[in-house]
Amino acid sequence: MWANFHMHSLYCDGAGEMTEYVEKAIAEGMPSLGFSSHAPVPFDCAWCMKKENLTAYLKDIESLKVNYPSVQLYKGMEVDYIPGVVSPADVKPQLDYTVGSIHFVDRFPDGRPWEIDGHHAGFLEGLKIIFNNDIRQVISRYYELTRDMVRTSSPDIVGHLDKIKIQNRDEKFFKETDPWYVAEIEKTLAVIADAGAIVEVNTRGLYQKKSTTPYPSPWILKKIHERNIPVTLSSDAHRPDDIINQFEQTAALLIAIGFRKISILKDGLWKPVTFTAHGITQ
Repeated sequence: MWANFHMHSLYCDGAGEMTEYVEKAIAEGMPSLGFSSHAPVPFDCAWCMKKENLTAYLKDIESLKVNYPSVQLYKGMEVDYIPGVVSPADVKPQLDYTVGSIHFVDRFPDGRPWEIDGHHAGFLEGLKIIFNNDIRQVISRYYELTRDMVRTSSPDIVGHLDKIKIQNRDEKFFKETDPWYVAEIEKTLAVIADAGAIVEVNTRGLYQKKSTTPYPSPWILKKIHERNIPVTLSSDAHRPDDIINQFEQTAALLIAIGFRKISILKDGLWKPVTFTAHGITQ
């Protein structure tokens, strides 16, 4: 059995009702499940929850808790961090937990936020117009925003830490072994460790075939293990059938690195639990 705290329903860009996720979780014997729809943002966003639906989202989860007592259900959101615009701290009081993620890096001259994990053509547009084709500036800004988010907004979970790498297929722009890139990761992990945040090990890139490794990459996971930063295993599911997609393979990777515990929400608290390649064991 597993637990998962990163998934998206019809309240944002997911393809399933929340009830379907709960029933899938029960079928898989999962003890805990957290919902994390994309939080509203104050601009047009096709994949974010509408602000007017937030109250219904929270009420629906409370109803599901009553109707499905065999699995512990938690209210979460994946919240973007855009300085002065939106942050995990904005909605934290209404939730059991937050996933803090960077999907936008700065703005185009016309004021549009630049989405960095969408279509590659859009990425190339922002790279050229906002950053004058300087990929190092882009990556440095991405991790600077991640560090600022952790320092100022204290998300429980840092979402898909290095997802920006999907734009770097076949190392088109840089190598992950480049000293400047490694330095950005080291600085970011130091901030995460100081904050006591959890890093999610996200399998979505694997089953979408957008990446050959989870977010974050195995070499980063080794550094996370060396720093004793807690991790949680997530699928970032947008369909109920993906609720534990690639968990066994990724758990095996974590074990090979040296991890023996992952963090889950249990009885209202984040707790480290032992696991094998086949699931959590306590």
